[in-house]
Amino acid sequence: MTGNERPIEGLRTAVRGRVLIEGDAGFERAALGWSVGVPQRPRAVVEIADAEDAAALVRYAAAEGLTLAAQPSGHGATTALDGAVVVRTGALNAVEIDPENRVARVGAGVPCGALLEAAGAYGLTFPAGSSPVVTVAGYTLGGGLGWYGRSRGPGSASVRALEVVDADGVLRRISAVAEPDLFWALCGGGGDHALVTALEVELFPAPEVYGGRLVWPAHQAFAVLEAYAKATAGAPEELSVWCSLMQFPPFPELPEPLRGLSAVVVDAAHLGPAEEGRALLAAFEAVDGVVFDTRGALPPAALGMICAEPTDPMPSLHRGELLTDLDGAAAVLRDLAAAGTVHPLVFVQLRHLGGAYTRVDSGACGPVAEPFLLSMMGVTPGAEAAAGVAATLDRIVAAMGPVLAGRKPYTFLAGGERVSAAFPAETLERLREVKRAYDPHGTFRSNFPVLD
Repeated sequence: MTGNERPIEGLRTAVRGRVLIEGDAGFERAALGWSVGVPQRPRAVVEIADAEDAAALVRYAAAEGLTLAAQPSGHGATTALDGAVVVRTGALNAVEIDPENRVARVGAGVPCGALLEAAGAYGLTFPAGSSPVVTVAGYTLGGGLGWYGRSRGPGSASVRALEVVDADGVLRRISAVAEPDLFWALCGGGGDHALVTALEVELFPAPEVYGGRLVWPAHQAFAVLEAYAKATAGAPEELSVWCSLMQFPPFPELPEPLRGLSAVVVDAAHLGPAEEGRALLAAFEAVDGVVFDTRGALPPAALGMICAEPTDPMPSLHRGELLTDLDGAAAVLRDLAAAGTVHPLVFVQLRHLGGAYTRVDSGACGPVAEPFLLSMMGVTPGAEAAAGVAATLDRIVAAMGPVLAGRKPYTFLAGGERVSAAFPAETLERLREVKRAYDPHGTFRSNFPVLD
């Protein structure tokens, strides 16, 4: 065993959780993120058993000069983790609801869907995003732009306290009062400053939720985009509406009207009564040719199912951009619709932001002034497909040029991008100052490191 191998092999006795090292059965798959097309090359993967195990791991890593990269569910895959030890927190899966104080304590491995279900039993909810399998920790540490953000602000605004292991391997509970600089950096800064083991997040009442999906053939994109402009122009903050061009695969598990369909899709969620939500979406009622409509009253736990996003890992490439104007973005989507399909992409989506996003200062995430977000994804089963998807993403972004804000949310950074694309220069410099103060030896590395 060489000197370089000894610290990695020593992980097996340093922690109680499972350790996978190159050559072990299952290592190659465990090393990958949710987007298995991004080639992550860590030196080891550690599945910590509990918070004390996390502390033991940090102490060992600090003593041996190893770098730890927490990636709870594998989302946010990136090549920036090459050479690090990837830390999985799936075993930290406890959810505790305090309905009287409207607070939840969740372990770092808890997915958003599990929190929505637990909180929903008390008529409460959390400002979650579109996927039920993304962890609460990963979502909030990256800021979190979700369904209720227009009325509640980003997901990081809901964080009341964090349980962390610091760079000395000490378990600590921090908040805006206790260690305000570290708390600020972790809320939206990506988790580059400590290892989070649990979070306390604020919940809010959700007595009635209305939402769902509307689907038309792509040739109706012009009419749908006009309706989208009307619906978003006067939308109350309780309503979020997203509009997408989609290419559904010809899979038999899809409902028959959607199989292989090139479509224009509207997804919506309204925090309020069904009749009110339906009236707010009246502009879409005038668009003929709907082939699929799932709208209705929803239990809070069903929020993550509106977009029916894949929950199993797959090879894919993503791209996200903040936009300054709807008209210019809609013009690009109309051109794409005229081509008949967004293939090789799966979707090109516009998300309406605004509202509380513009005024809630949530840690490093800060306010988001831009009114719309562009989100795109393509499946990449091989090198040729990946090249085609990458070229298409670049082409669409280039076409959006006049309405690009020049930055993107942290959680929409893609593999190979740098953290400087997500933060203003002054915010990034403060994140770096906090990094140097709290992790001077670089024990931790996030998916997109602030010192990169």
